Amino acid sequence: MLSTISYPSQTAPAARSLHTLEAQVGHTPLIRLWKTAVAYDLPETIELYAKAEWFNPSGSVKARAALNIILTAEREELLKPGMTLLDSTSGNMGIAYALFGAARGYRVKLTLPANASPERIGILRAYGAELILTDPLEGSDGAIVEARKIAAADPTVYYANQYNNEASWLAHYHTTANEIWAQTDGRITHFVAGLGTSGTFTGTTRRLQELNPAIDCISMQPDSPFNGLEGLKHMATALKPGIYDETLADAETTVRTEDAYKMARFLARQEGVFVGVSAAAAVVASVQVARDLDEGVIVTILPDDGLKYMSEPFWAKES
Repeated sequence: MLSTISYPSQTAPAARSLHTLEAQVGHTPLIRLWKTAVAYDLPETIELYAKAEWFNPSGSVKARAALNIILTAEREELLKPGMTLLDSTSGNMGIAYALFGAARGYRVKLTLPANASPERIGILRAYGAELILTDPLEGSDGAIVEARKIAAADPTVYYANQYNNEASWLAHYHTTANEIWAQTDGRITHFVAGLGTSGTFTGTTRRLQELNPAIDCISMQPDSPFNGLEGLKHMATALKPGIYDETLADAETTVRTEDAYKMARFLARQEGVFVGVSAAAAVVASVQVARDLDEGVIVTILPDDGLKYMSEPFWAKES
């Protein structure tokens, strides 16, 4: 049965609920990428939109999933005051856990690859999260394996297990998809999103296709298991998330790391949209989809802004 999301706690007084961090999750802007469409020679009959998820309190789309996972665990009495929340992360989900953990009174323990950007690690430590750094060569899969080991050895923690937690995709089913539908007045024809946990794509796609089965939903992933698209998974070679449904996408596309870097620079310098590499990859994928169309309203997700990627050298290139 589909659960619903209450932002914030259902027991919070109405006046107080308006001024909590939880109440600020979602309702993010939809930005039209005018200059991108022109620069990539898209027809004027193509409308290219992107959902600016860095407007969430934690600075990324993961605020939606993290909050719903926590609220669901509280309702099911799996997570109680004073407990520790455990999970693996590549950065953004961990930051969201750490933010809401601090706000709601939980300790947060996270496994993440040691090569996560210093900005991510610094933010997590600022929130007081306990970090277990894993082998960078094993990527996010190595962090998942380590979290499983910790959970098996310590049954007192709440293992959020974002890759297999139904509350992750349900967050997008109940919020992201409905926001996109309303913001486009139901005109959306194509939805494009990257695959990490796959929660954003899965939940948004399931709801959009209920609203209009004619909407084409296209998933995107890196073109290689060895890539620089932090937060995204090359599904053919990675540990597949339990919430991933490979039959859900109407089509699939892949993106090269260098193309995403180039798009990140373009978006910052030409659109004034400063985003991370997975967001830039989503725009690359959207342009690829658009090139096969005569007309359409394409919407993609920009998971976060570029602040957590400032130490990356690709920004220094001229184009």
